[in-house]
Amino acid sequence: MNSIIENAHARRAGGAVGASTLHLLTPGERPRWDAFVRSCPDATFFHLSGWQNVIERAFGIKTWFYYVEQDGQIQGVLPLAQIKSRLFGHSLGAMPFCVYGGVAAIDAGARAMLDAAADKLAHELGVGHLEYRGMERAHPDDASWLTKELYVTFRKEISGDDEENLNAIPRKQRAMVRKGIKLGLRGEVDDNVERLFTAYSHSVHRLGTPVFPKKYFALLQQEFGDECEVRTIVTEDKRLVGSVLSFYWRNEVVPYYGGGMDLAREVAGNDFMYWNLMQAAAARGCRLFDFGRSKLGTGAYDFKKNWGFTAQPLPYEYKLYGADALPDNNPLNPKYQLFIKMWKKLPIPLANLVGPYIVRNLG
Repeated sequence: MNSIIENAHARRAGGAVGASTLHLLTPGERPRWDAFVRSCPDATFFHLSGWQNVIERAFGIKTWFYYVEQDGQIQGVLPLAQIKSRLFGHSLGAMPFCVYGGVAAIDAGARAMLDAAADKLAHELGVGHLEYRGMERAHPDDASWLTKELYVTFRKEISGDDEENLNAIPRKQRAMVRKGIKLGLRGEVDDNVERLFTAYSHSVHRLGTPVFPKKYFALLQQEFGDECEVRTIVTEDKRLVGSVLSFYWRNEVVPYYGGGMDLAREVAGNDFMYWNLMQAAAARGCRLFDFGRSKLGTGAYDFKKNWGFTAQPLPYEYKLYGADALPDNNPLNPKYQLFIKMWKKLPIPLANLVGPYIVRNLG
């Protein structure tokens, strides 16, 4: 049992407890917030306080990081951010730019207070909808919270033995990993995001998707330090193949942003890249590989499934306010197909210049 839950039980066993109070996070309280997040079973890497600094500085959007406290101890947290766009709508979410979110709490009362704070704020802001990005439904019996099947996540246990992990990869993809090994590909850990941004921007351009600003990746690396790794794959003659930015959380590794150059297809670069990351993560003590979120019906979904990972639905929850339908801001929406085709034709330097102004409104 973790120390936060033990303390909560001890206070209750000791008699009367004080009233719970709602607060907004201030810079001085960030260490306490993060200590709670690291001990709370419901919390994820995306509940850490550093996301407030990253999102506000990278995208210029407004955030509200709520927490509930009782007798000097944090009982629950809820990070929220607002997206307001004429093109993509007005929303309040936990959290934009993150795959997991929602309330993380050790107490039902704290959870209810945080839900109420989000509801009140959503009304005050006049948003179209409120979104919680949980791995499980938090309100399965509340008809005011809706969900839809769009995203899945891929999470799988790994061992500390490279051979065992390699043999767990299906034969066809394992052959691709061995091809990269045979061709002499290698991974290098970068202390900057230059090569990552080059590989990532090439990949999203091929998909017809606007790119995140380079500043965003730099802020992630700066804010999360050793828990944020940039791993770049190169050939024997040092040509850039691909790069991936990953988060380390508890005993998990989460490859979050990645991309490959055209060369990656010739040398099985993507398969080697994730294998190289899995090796490094296992050596670091990680025992769970979180391949991240993908949309149903996409190439990323198929790639992860072909690695032997099982798709787990992500039942994101939505509460409607000004909107009369659930949001559908994703590349599979037919109304965006013309935009995607046009975007692919833009020169990469122009796409990288304009993209950040669009993607900040997508979240």
